[in-house]
Amino acid sequence: MEFYIELARAGFISTTYDTEDGLILLPELQYNYAILDFKNLHISKKVKKLMDESSYNFCINSRFNEVLEKFSSQHKYNWLKEDYVELLKNLHVSSDEKRGFKIISIELVCKTSNELIAGEVGYIIGKTYTSLSGFSSRENKYANYGTLQLVLLSKYLENNGFEFWNLGHPHMEYKQRLGCVKHSRIEFLKRWDKAVQ
Repeated sequence: MEFYIELARAGFISTTYDTEDGLILLPELQYNYAILDFKNLHISKKVKKLMDESSYNFCINSRFNEVLEKFSSQHKYNWLKEDYVELLKNLHVSSDEKRGFKIISIELVCKTSNELIAGEVGYIIGKTYTSLSGFSSRENKYANYGTLQLVLLSKYLENNGFEFWNLGHPHMEYKQRLGCVKHSRIEFLKRWDKAVQ
């Protein structure tokens, strides 16, 4: 666990890789990062409408294990292997406050059915938040709720004094639509090193 935290503090997002000798932890050396500065957040008309309807509850750390289970059931082939999931559970229970590291889950829950609609897991270090993985319901009645969860998380981070949100690889289109800007690793580390202290 200590090694994972040190990698995270150094700006590495760790995934997993299957080898002949078993699963290994793989700290990714990314060339570019998707960073959301909260002033750049874009909220679509559809998401604004959902926000006005307020048919949901936005929660932190209320259903951590269930969020992890949703990853596995929705994404059959992913890097969140069983050993990695166990590592995240252990980190969640014993977050290292001395080094400013804390694993959290974000949940968007339907008010009427109490169904978990969307969520993600990530970690806080200092004044930064880094996303690891997320999911959203594929039912038509919950269209755009995944984006709503992202917008609400951004608002939460901004209101709680975070410097920025690290969303990792910049190539996914939803990150651009959210308002992320691509930073080189050098640019990223300059900001990161100040914010994680």
